[in-house]
Amino acid sequence: MPAQPTESPLFCDRCTVELHPGRGDFFVVKIEAIADPTPPEFTEEDLRRDHRREIERLLAQVEELSEREAMNQVFRRLTIFLCDRCYQEWIENPAG
Repeated sequence: MPAQPTESPLFCDRCTVELHPGRGDFFVVKIEAIADPTPPEFTEEDLRRDHRREIERLLAQVEELSEREAMNQVFRRLTIFLCDRCYQEWIENPAG
């Protein structure tokens, strides 16, 4: 019978302690960050602007970004693994 491939070790993303799937000693934290989804508010001044020039300006800004950088400005999904101790600290103060 061929040997079973071993899975890569899993570590806490904060303290790097080794985690053990199946033992219940860690948390999988999934984070989604979405840029403000509400429609923009426009003023009278905004409506008087040269829209073509404004679009060209915005396109020039975006051209300098990679596809990944542009996407990160509107949406980001992240999965982190935290041991029990780090999770308890993080959940009480996620902003750190």
